Amino acid sequence: MATFVLVHGGGHGGWCYTRVARLLREAGHLVYAPSLTGLADRKHLLSRDTDLDTHVTDIVNLLDYEELSDVVLVGHSYGGMVITGVADRAGRRIARLVYLDAAHPKDGESLADVAPAMMSMAQGELFVADGVELVMSPESQVIPHLGVTDPADFAWMKSKLTPHPWKCFTQKLQFRDEVALRRIPRTSINCTQALRSSVPDARERQLDGDQLFEIDTGHDLMITEPAAVADMLLQAAAAGSRAASQPASERV
Repeated sequence: MATFVLVHGGGHGGWCYTRVARLLREAGHLVYAPSLTGLADRKHLLSRDTDLDTHVTDIVNLLDYEELSDVVLVGHSYGGMVITGVADRAGRRIARLVYLDAAHPKDGESLADVAPAMMSMAQGELFVADGVELVMSPESQVIPHLGVTDPADFAWMKSKLTPHPWKCFTQKLQFRDEVALRRIPRTSINCTQALRSSVPDARERQLDGDQLFEIDTGHDLMITEPAAVADMLLQAAAAGSRAASQPASERV
């Protein structure tokens, strides 16, 4: 039995993994899909202090208080920032990192540094509510870029999206032990369109991993292709915890 912790991206919540989590649990695995502070079912906890470090702490505390070990830690989109920070602080609890069409930050980078074009679009729609700078409202022009095209799925997704604190996207991640962080095995699952449109530096990061997958679907792949995503996560778990493995590239 593997233990999966699924971290969502900007504006989302644990709800976005509903279908994937069900498939993983049906396969006999332990699955956590928490919502980060200030988002989804935890939107009532939003404050001016909510930032990337808050979200890293959310997951570090989950690992500690649930006494989890050998975790397959998965991050989608902005969640790549979060899981990288978690791995830097609680690497002893993590067997493998999985970047699900996600940000791959380097030391000292924010999401605005990693994905400047998308963050520039989001910043153009910035608004303030209760003193908090927010982006990605459900009506945002960013939402169509998530790649959910089925009308029912789109309506379901849009009904659950919540605005995201802008501070989360601008706070820079500061590593404490990059050498230990880089020893954790990593899987990169990339959407074809993201790879095609990437500049060389971004593509190099997307292909950084001892296990690589590519899938031709929208950015919110856990919604559009839950069975394929669940299968790739199961393969990631089966790749072993910290055992060295040969680089592999697979297309779904």
